[in-house]
Amino acid sequence: MPVKKPTTKRTRKSTTRPAATVRARKTSTATGPWLVAVNAGLEKKASDVRVLDLRPVTTFADYMIVCSGSNPRQIQTIADEVELKLKAVGERPKSVEGYQNAEWILMDYGDYVVNIFSQKARAYYDLERLWQDAPVVALPESTLAL
Repeated sequence: MPVKKPTTKRTRKSTTRPAATVRARKTSTATGPWLVAVNAGLEKKASDVRVLDLRPVTTFADYMIVCSGSNPRQIQTIADEVELKLKAVGERPKSVEGYQNAEWILMDYGDYVVNIFSQKARAYYDLERLWQDAPVVALPESTLAL
């Protein structure tokens, strides 16, 4: 009887790649619950939506969604809609920070995080520059039509 080789489970490396090997570039369109969050934000008129693929550069999350709202009420509305739509597909946030002030709401879903900024806070914190080594995910055309 042949001896069966044990299979090894692939795990992510805990180190990051050097900046020279990964540049901000668009990756192919993907799907997942984070796309539900993107659509929910767009339904409530979130502006300048970006999705960063964090898998090549860190292990704390797979995707980061960054978007903006024009005022505190809209920022809270976007967060409410994201939470509602994700709850409908069985996703619940591990934590939500900044909801009361509504300058920067951070919603942590484990595999992905949603950042909803005011224009001023987004310019100040500039997460896209901070995570410039993370590839930008190309959103499907159907998402962009909302």
